[in-house]
Amino acid sequence: MKVFIAGATGVIGRPLTAQLIAANHEVVAMTRSDQRAVNLRDEGATPAVCDVFDRDQLRRCVEDARPDIVIHQLTALPKRIDPRKIKTQLAETNRLRIEGTKNLLDAALAAGAQRFIAQSIAFAYDAAGEGLKTEDNPLYKNPPKSFEEVIGAVRGLEETTLSNADLPGVVLRYGFFYGPGTVYASDASAAEDVRRKRFPVVGNGAGVFSFIHVEDAAEATVAALQHGDPGIYNIVDDEPAVVADWLPVYAESVGAR
Repeated sequence: MKVFIAGATGVIGRPLTAQLIAANHEVVAMTRSDQRAVNLRDEGATPAVCDVFDRDQLRRCVEDARPDIVIHQLTALPKRIDPRKIKTQLAETNRLRIEGTKNLLDAALAAGAQRFIAQSIAFAYDAAGEGLKTEDNPLYKNPPKSFEEVIGAVRGLEETTLSNADLPGVVLRYGFFYGPGTVYASDASAAEDVRRKRFPVVGNGAGVFSFIHVEDAAEATVAALQHGDPGIYNIVDDEPAVVADWLPVYAESVGAR
């Protein structure tokens, strides 16, 4: 199949591109960087230098590619997220999830794509109620003010992805990424915070995290090319992890004392 990936050089985009190529799919990989385009070509993809916010340029790029599938993996997350600066730090990602998704979906429709797959998150569920959340649970209804725009952008991305009957949409709600390039890598911000004893733990650490390794997330995305009805899917590890259980193991793995 021919696959157009927006966000091919991101944390999940890199392993996803590699897995698609290894599975003999033809990959057109979008980037804004000429240098990254060279790297993508070296890896076996056909680069498309394009800005998702330039509607006309984007439409030409996707139409020229004539993909069977369009995958949206665009984010602009900082290496460290400061809860006090959420509004400014996530503004570009919020824009990508709202405006970028609309532009990319319109381009996919114009190009005659058969499926549209978009990255969402599995940690935007409403906090009310007991137990683990499923795809049937609602997103956060009354989030803290600092997260209102984030939740609104996630909701907008998902609604847009599933909005057009002529283009089957699949929303993949990934859990917290771990693995190379993520915040939980040994050289990244979470590991640094743990080593400096600055990693936040609420109460007795009873909070539950659903993680997903980036390679596993990529593998699930490859499966979504042809499998699964249009709709929303949680993409997470089999065993949700309680902070009090996983944090000591993680701390040891990154050399915290």
